[in-house]
Amino acid sequence: MRVMVTGGAGFIGSHVVEALRARGHEPVVYDVRTDPAADVRVAGAVRDALSGVDAVCHQAAMVGLGTGFADAPDYVSHNDLGTAVLLAAMEETGVGRLVLAGSMVVYGEGRYSCARHGVVRPGPRAVADLAAGRFEPLCPVCGAALSPGLVGEDAPVDPRNVYATTKLTQEHLAAAWARSTGGTAVSLRYHNVYGPRMPRDTPYAGVASFFRSALARGETPRVFEDGRQRRDFVHVRDVASANVAALEADTARGALTAYNTGSGTPHTVGAMARALASAYGGPEPVVTGEYRLGDVRHITADSSRLRTDLSWKPEVTFEDGMREFAAAGLRGD
Repeated sequence: MRVMVTGGAGFIGSHVVEALRARGHEPVVYDVRTDPAADVRVAGAVRDALSGVDAVCHQAAMVGLGTGFADAPDYVSHNDLGTAVLLAAMEETGVGRLVLAGSMVVYGEGRYSCARHGVVRPGPRAVADLAAGRFEPLCPVCGAALSPGLVGEDAPVDPRNVYATTKLTQEHLAAAWARSTGGTAVSLRYHNVYGPRMPRDTPYAGVASFFRSALARGETPRVFEDGRQRRDFVHVRDVASANVAALEADTARGALTAYNTGSGTPHTVGAMARALASAYGGPEPVVTGEYRLGDVRHITADSSRLRTDLSWKPEVTFEDGMREFAAAGLRGD
């Protein structure tokens, strides 16, 4: 299969390219890092690049939480306009298979249970609570403590920031394209991806990159809130293999299928920081109590549907992955 990988020179995209080659496919890298004209928002360039292509693996995006709402036009332009242009070009050129880099951020907060009221959906955390160090969401009915759990793909979506909103819009666009064209569309809702070639410390980098960059500078990793927020840290090679599995799968036509893509083993942010610092041999992390508006407290999802439907499973353990990441280089972008 000849597969165009948008963002194929980036962090995740470059690993997808390697995984495709290892499976005997022919990846076509479409990325502004290697060719300034390779912008998914430029219809003519996208149409030309799709010549002879069988499928598209769409990794190109502006990622991360950003630095404020002023970033919104850039996020919408890169992520949503870019996806719309790409999908229109795919329809025009007859390319009918898409795998989209989705994100677990579309869920907002994770799944919570109250002892009295069962599964509940807490709203965004109040600034006053965050400032006072009250980080755990409470039951919206009775105000009691909640137990976090795993989110399934059928859970209601609730994007809490601009980036999350654009990732959900990408899925809606892909679903509309699939219905209109009869194409196949899969969204892999990535969890916290980490590993070699991760971008170094930028406003848009993931938490693992922030900690790794601090250690490289000889600085102490700074953990927000109390460090007990739960995430699923999944290795980039496992994410790449999920992309290949989705491209090769006999997926239903005319609809979007979403799959949570995580390791299946939640860890706290504090535990990840300690594991990375230990593997690097750097200073112990410090828990700051600081917070960022738009961050959620706990978000870990059930990835069993991906394992069952596509016979995929993660291969890199948390411990091995953190040791490798501690020794790996970071990208400069």
